[in-house]
Amino acid sequence: MIDNLKKIASKIAADYFDLRYETKRVEQVVMSKKEIRNCGANLGDGYVLRVLKNGGFATVSFTKPEQAEMAIKRAIENAEVLAANRSEPKAPAPAPVVNATIKAKLIEDPRQISLAEKLALVRHYSDLLSKQPKIANVDAYYYDVYRNKYFLNSEGSEINEELITTKLGAGVVSQEGSITQTVRMAFGGSNGFQKVRGREAEALERAKIAADLLRAEPVNAGTYKMILNPGIAGVFTHEAFGHFSEADIVRDLPSLREKMTIGAKLGTDILNIIDDATMADQLGYYQYDDEGVAVRRVNLMTGGVLTGRLHDRFTASEMNEAISGHAIAEDFRYAPIVRMGNIFIQPGSHSFEELLAALGDGLYICDAMGGQTSGENFTFGANYGYIVKNGKLCGMIRDINIVGNLYSTLNSVAMIGSDFILDEAGGCGKGQTNIRSCLGGPHVLFNNLTVGGK
Repeated sequence: MIDNLKKIASKIAADYFDLRYETKRVEQVVMSKKEIRNCGANLGDGYVLRVLKNGGFATVSFTKPEQAEMAIKRAIENAEVLAANRSEPKAPAPAPVVNATIKAKLIEDPRQISLAEKLALVRHYSDLLSKQPKIANVDAYYYDVYRNKYFLNSEGSEINEELITTKLGAGVVSQEGSITQTVRMAFGGSNGFQKVRGREAEALERAKIAADLLRAEPVNAGTYKMILNPGIAGVFTHEAFGHFSEADIVRDLPSLREKMTIGAKLGTDILNIIDDATMADQLGYYQYDDEGVAVRRVNLMTGGVLTGRLHDRFTASEMNEAISGHAIAEDFRYAPIVRMGNIFIQPGSHSFEELLAALGDGLYICDAMGGQTSGENFTFGANYGYIVKNGKLCGMIRDINIVGNLYSTLNSVAMIGSDFILDEAGGCGKGQTNIRSCLGGPHVLFNNLTVGGK
């Protein structure tokens, strides 16, 4: 395929170009109320061409080789139009020339598992969960996504990298009278089908939480000391902070760029935040981004000080900062944009029991249920939690919405746990869907967080 891309590339007259071809295969099973709603596979492929001409930069996607000539013509025309209407020319930051072939490292290849076996596994989890007390419905699903990406650019880079993502999940709905509650579960990752096998004990724990929530009390609104578990602490890190570390967002919002200046003290001394897509076997793992740049670990915050940012080659050039390898596209239909890989708060040295003791009286909040940000302010729903008294877990609570300001929350971090869990669900919807964007971390104690409720 690289040779085919070279034939197309030989016709491109531009200051810089890159060309990506990708095949994508998705196999899935969807069940609801024990009935199969969707079962099968689909395959697609296509090209993304990006050209730089006279300081203008344009992208065209196409699906067939015979469309290449028209795509080249259109891309160059668009780049020239953009160049004529820009006050400053665009240019990519320097990047090493790469020649690499990367095959996915799998313990158990989902492509070798029959669709019948995948269906049987989804049915197994669905039946298991449905039999538990108070469970009214289970929406279960499975998918695996195989992407085979080929990349070359005018500088001489030639890369072929495979990415395989496997996921099994469910929404578990409990009901008692007129009250219903939903708990989600998700198992999966980037190193094989074995990630979704043998997880029955964890699935049963999710069903128990769903049933227990029926008798949980709605939380009382107020400001509390809180411990957030790795799930919701990770969502805070990703949504409230992580997107503000993506250079394309910072670049386009001058007021944000003023606050998010490298070297600015934004959090407490114990707070370190990292994005590390080089962590093998984790959901957000990859070696080269969709600009052909090797991804590297980025220390975004060190000791509460902003020390890094996530970049593509063009934002790195505009902001005069180092490339990081974080230009990611959803698939062959899209040009890459700046995305997170595995983002997390670095673990500290304290056990969960030590965090509870330091909390004393407050709340222990678990797992995110959606949310939104508006500038530096955020609102996140939590799945469930517990009242904590004298360092002990007491009654279960629900209907929890955490509201806050990014900067005051970063300065509210009081203690960080020594545990570390990265999410297996993945997903981010910034402009395009990135199913491999991963988050997590340790338990974190905050001095002041506000919840809405009764």
